[in-house]
Amino acid sequence: MLFGTDGIRGTVNSYPMTPDIALKLGMAAGVYFGKRDNLGGVSSVSNQKTSSHERQRTVIAKDTRLSGYLVEPAITSGLISVGVDVILVGPMPTPALSMLVKSLRADFGLMITASHNPYYDNGIKIFDRNGFKLSNECEIAIQDLMLSFSNAICGNKSSYDCLHGVLVTPDRLGRASRLDDAPGRYIEYVKNTFPKFLSLRGIRIVLDCANGAAYKVAPSIFSELDADVIAMNCEPNGLNINSNCGSTYPHGLCTKVVEVGADIGIALDGDSDRLLICDETGNVVHGDVIIGLIAMSLHDAGSLTGGGIVVTNLSNMALDAYLNEHGVEVWRTGVGDRHVASEMRRRGCNFGGEQSGHILCANHSTSSDAIVAALQILAICISSSQKVSELCQLFQAYPQLQANIGCGDDNPLDKDSVKTKLNELQSTNHHLRFMVRKSGTENKIRIMVEGRDAKEVEMMLREIEEIVTNCGT
Repeated sequence: MLFGTDGIRGTVNSYPMTPDIALKLGMAAGVYFGKRDNLGGVSSVSNQKTSSHERQRTVIAKDTRLSGYLVEPAITSGLISVGVDVILVGPMPTPALSMLVKSLRADFGLMITASHNPYYDNGIKIFDRNGFKLSNECEIAIQDLMLSFSNAICGNKSSYDCLHGVLVTPDRLGRASRLDDAPGRYIEYVKNTFPKFLSLRGIRIVLDCANGAAYKVAPSIFSELDADVIAMNCEPNGLNINSNCGSTYPHGLCTKVVEVGADIGIALDGDSDRLLICDETGNVVHGDVIIGLIAMSLHDAGSLTGGGIVVTNLSNMALDAYLNEHGVEVWRTGVGDRHVASEMRRRGCNFGGEQSGHILCANHSTSSDAIVAALQILAICISSSQKVSELCQLFQAYPQLQANIGCGDDNPLDKDSVKTKLNELQSTNHHLRFMVRKSGTENKIRIMVEGRDAKEVEMMLREIEEIVTNCGT
C-alpha cells in the first residue's frame, strides 16, 4: 500500500517518494477525478462537469523542502499529460490548499509535504473538491490506476496500449499557471475566523514557524490582527524545516517566551496543520487540554453541534471524563486527522482533533489548521481576561507514555509471537490502556500506554518495547 495514515510519504529518491511514482500519481489522480462519478468523491449530477470537453483543474501547494523542486514538476507533468490544468501556488500551508481548492472551484488538490518529518522526507496529500482528504477507498482506487500505468511507463512500445485513451493528444494537454495572490487570499480567510469585536492589541506572541510552509503568512496574520509578534524560524533554506524547531521541538519556543515576557508561545509544524502552544511561564499545554478548552467554549456558547466532539484513540481518558461531566460526548476514531474529520461529518459534529495538535474547527475549515486553532485559543483568553496558564487548568491528564521503535519495511506486529504476547498483556492488565501500531508516516512502531499509576504505566511500556524488539525480530 503506497498510502499511509496521511497520504504517501517517505525518504526522497527512495520508494515510494521517487519522481516516477510522483508522475504516475499525477496521471492517476487526473484520470480518477476525471471520471464523472468521482468528482469530489460524490456522484450527484449537480456536481458533475457539464461537458466532457471541459478540463479538470487542480491546485498544487508545497512546503519549503528542497525536494519540492523534484516532486512538484513530476506530478505536474503527469497531470498535464492526461489533460488536467494545474494551478501552482508555491509554499503554502496544507489548510490553505484545502481552502483554495474550494475557492477556485478546482476538482481536487495536491499538497507536497512530509508535515513534521525531517527535510529528507517528503510526501503527497490529496484533497477532494470539497477540501477533504480522501477516504481509504479513493486512495486504493488511485493506487490501482498507478499500478496499471507502471508496465507502460517502464516497458516497451507495445506496452503503451494500456494508456490508450489516458494520455491526451498534443492539442488537449493541460496547462500550468501560477497564482501569485494565494498568500493574501489565505491571510484574509484566516483573519476572518477571529471574532471581529476582538483585537490582539497588547498580546505578545512568540511564533515558531518551523522554517516551514507558513513562514510568511503566519506572522502576517497575527501582526495584522494587532498582536506584538516575535517570529522565529522563518528563514527556510530547503534543509532546515522542522530542524530542532516547530511543534515537535518546543524547547526554543518555551525559552523565548520566558525571555521576552510573552503572553503565549505558538509553534507550527512544517505544513502548519499541527499546533503546539506554551503558556506565559514556558510550560507546554497538553494537546488534549487545547481540545477540551475549545470544546467547552463552543459548548458554553451553544454552538457545539452533534452533541460532542471526535478525537482519536490516543487522546487521554481524562479528557473524556472532563467533557462528559459537562454534558459533552466524546467519540473516538483511528489515528489520523482525516479519520477524525470523516467521523465528525458522519455525526454532524463541528469540532474534533488529535492530541498531537491537529485541531479541526469545522465552522471555519475542512482541514486541521494550526493558525485557526491558535486564534480560537487567543479569543478565549481575551474574552475571559485570563492568562493561558490559568485558562488551561481544566484537568490533570492521566499518566501516559509514548515511545517509538524503529523498524524496516517489515512490520513486527504482523508476527504471531508478538500478537500473542500483546494479547496476553491486555488480558491481564484491564486497568491499563495501551496501543501499539505501525506508523502510517514513518518506519516506526508507535507505543502508547495510559493508566492511573505512573509506575505501572512505565513498567508496561518497557515490557511492550521488549516484546516488539525481541519477539518481532
